[in-house]
Amino acid sequence: MSFGVLSRWADSFFRRGEFSVTVPVMDGPLKPNRLLEEAAVLFSLDAVDNLTGSGETVWCSSADALLSWTAGSAAPAEIARLDAPITAIAAAADGTLALGMDAGGIVIRGGRHDGKKIADGKLNCPTALLFLDADTLVVANGSAGLRPTEWKRDLMTLGSSGSVLRVNLATSEIVRLADGLAFPYGLASTPEGRVLVSCAWRHRVISIDPAGRGAAATVIEDLPGYPSRLVAARGGGYWMTVFAVRTQLIEFVLRERRYREQMMAEIPVDYWVGPDLTSGKSFLEPLQGGGIKQMGILKPWAPARSYGLVVRLDSACNPVASCHSRADGSVHGVTSICEIGGRVVAGAKGPGLAVQVPVDASGDLA
Repeated sequence: MSFGVLSRWADSFFRRGEFSVTVPVMDGPLKPNRLLEEAAVLFSLDAVDNLTGSGETVWCSSADALLSWTAGSAAPAEIARLDAPITAIAAAADGTLALGMDAGGIVIRGGRHDGKKIADGKLNCPTALLFLDADTLVVANGSAGLRPTEWKRDLMTLGSSGSVLRVNLATSEIVRLADGLAFPYGLASTPEGRVLVSCAWRHRVISIDPAGRGAAATVIEDLPGYPSRLVAARGGGYWMTVFAVRTQLIEFVLRERRYREQMMAEIPVDYWVGPDLTSGKSFLEPLQGGGIKQMGILKPWAPARSYGLVVRLDSACNPVASCHSRADGSVHGVTSICEIGGRVVAGAKGPGLAVQVPVDASGDLA
């Protein structure tokens, strides 16, 4: 028996290393608060997702509906209905929109490629999109075999078949920039011309070259939750959403193959032991002991089945501040964020709320 195999067996027996069920604590710039829970609600929209800023307009989706919202409007206006739920949106400088579909493929609206559809099998699970220029689109493909809406199954099967692809909209050529990723869920450009990619199931953000040169580099890792969308911040650095946090129970379940297989075979997906975008709506939901209400009260520090978290990153992708909606809150499942006209707008898909993140004149958290 090799030393590596023996060491792995010992780690498994003593529950250490990769078999540990500990999770990072939220401290320092990630110290919990109520900023997200107390943020002003700009509008409500069922399962609001894919908030994307373009000029003074926020583009967003609700299932198969594409909508737009401008400051001062009471509610978003529906622009179009598509053939499947929209799972990703990107806006180019000229106003062109790229839409990722849960059924697979990309649809272009506006600009020189208006109406173009790219339905290559490599684009079966578009989770995030990023325009490099009017003809070049970067696509995060979450899984090689599942749809974006099947993200929980991808986590529970320890999925790591995601990829990042570069698409030439003029020729439909697709180039693979990175693969073997654990559900890439967010993309952002850096001033140096690289692309940041959030890898949800590995709790990290990596950096890749959009030209396909060199290896990926890890810029932040061991996050206390599952990162989703990234967007460049007006004052430098980035905003990052974390759609759920890790717990010891989930970390334990992810290490128990037979339990997960039986759970997925016998229990409806809404009641699996795993992260979710909202919680507290059914007595069938699994609980940890600390998540049980005492005298009718759920403690804010209880193990969270769902959570709300927005993180401010500096130019080196180090966390410098954060906004939270804790276990006893409701602004949970934050999957997207954008900036328009000095506003920072976060979309909590769980309750269907778009809230204004409190920032000062320089664009930092107030």
